[in-house]
Amino acid sequence: LHTPMYFFLTNLSLVDVSYATSIVPQMLVHFLAEHKGIPYVSCVAQLFFSLGLGGIEFVLLAVMAYDRYAAVCDPLRYSVIMHGGLCARLAITSWVSGSVNSLIHTAITFQLLVCTNKYIDHISCEILAVVRLACVDTSSNEISIMVSSIVLLMTPFCLVLLSYIRILSTILKIQSTE
Repeated sequence: LHTPMYFFLTNLSLVDVSYATSIVPQMLVHFLAEHKGIPYVSCVAQLFFSLGLGGIEFVLLAVMAYDRYAAVCDPLRYSVIMHGGLCARLAITSWVSGSVNSLIHTAITFQLLVCTNKYIDHISCEILAVVRLACVDTSSNEISIMVSSIVLLMTPFCLVLLSYIRILSTILKIQSTE
């Protein structure tokens, strides 16, 4: 249980449990309540945690794909490559990148002037739903959301895809006795 794979799985399970805990309680309240709006302050907290934990999860999945790549494609050097210090730095990088992205987007989004009351009329707080409530031009917010989505979502996706392509090609190159 002290291998890098289990270390990263522990981080991933913590992120997943926290992600569900940040959204589900508010949704349960909405299913039981007559008024379906979210108070503005609750929306800030929910948006920060959901954006942060979602970003952490994507980066962590890319880190886990790199771990599997190192284990399959370079098994003799695996323990040297994936030492405890590197694993800790990769996990910290995942947590910091997701949290910083979330902090930036939450701060930028909630500085917008909102035309309506201080309740968000949704069962969960989404960044685009909040941006659309603004009275001012939100094109810069939408561009920053798109750029961070590309960086924080598509980059890990491409890294995961690339690592599994390399793993598959390594497996296909293994000589079989049959």
